[in-house]
Amino acid sequence: MDSRLSGQMDKGMLGMTMLAGAEPARERIPVFVAACDPLSRDGMASQLRGHGVELVDERSLAPDVVAVVVVDDMDDQAVGEVRALRRRGVERVVVVAARLDDAGLLAAAEAGASGVLRRGQVTPQSLLGCIRAAAAGEGSLPPDLLARLLGQVGRLQRQVLTPRGLTFSGLTEREVRVLRLLAEGLDTGEVGRQLFLSERTVKNVVHDVTSRLNLRNRTHAVAYALRQGLI
Repeated sequence: MDSRLSGQMDKGMLGMTMLAGAEPARERIPVFVAACDPLSRDGMASQLRGHGVELVDERSLAPDVVAVVVVDDMDDQAVGEVRALRRRGVERVVVVAARLDDAGLLAAAEAGASGVLRRGQVTPQSLLGCIRAAAAGEGSLPPDLLARLLGQVGRLQRQVLTPRGLTFSGLTEREVRVLRLLAEGLDTGEVGRQLFLSERTVKNVVHDVTSRLNLRNRTHAVAYALRQGLI
């Protein structure tokens, strides 16, 4: 064989070897599988092996880990499991549930799940797609579940929040108006004159907001409203 051709082949093979060795290391996602029984846990783990993830145990939980929680129903125990993982610093949790009604779907969202899948419809591809979305900081729901969740959110707004003058931020419209004017540099007396309220009422509004949302002071309340995109 021509020595030049042999050298080119060697270089090409070396490049392919380096690429093959480096690529999986960049793409591997650390995944922790939690389930109510060992059989469910091992079954879910087997679907993930060889698909670009690194299965980790409970000792390796960290913010970059995606936790896959396998449950029968999204009941209080399942909600507690998701919240416990979030408290331990796991920011991305995917729930795989055997049965999922509207209340369970909303409970999963409220507990902080990044994605939800039906156990009977899970394939390695759909599960990996949900994990990758969670790892990228994105939410993931099948289209029909997304429609159901939006319906639940709409009903919650109409039936619970709106009659009480609340929004999903936890603030009333009057509280938002007060914080917006405070953010513009007005003092409580000036805010009162703008909104036709007494200064005492404005102070009470600010006190209610800081107490209800566990905020330190008026400045913290304004900062909260800014972060929530309300003002």
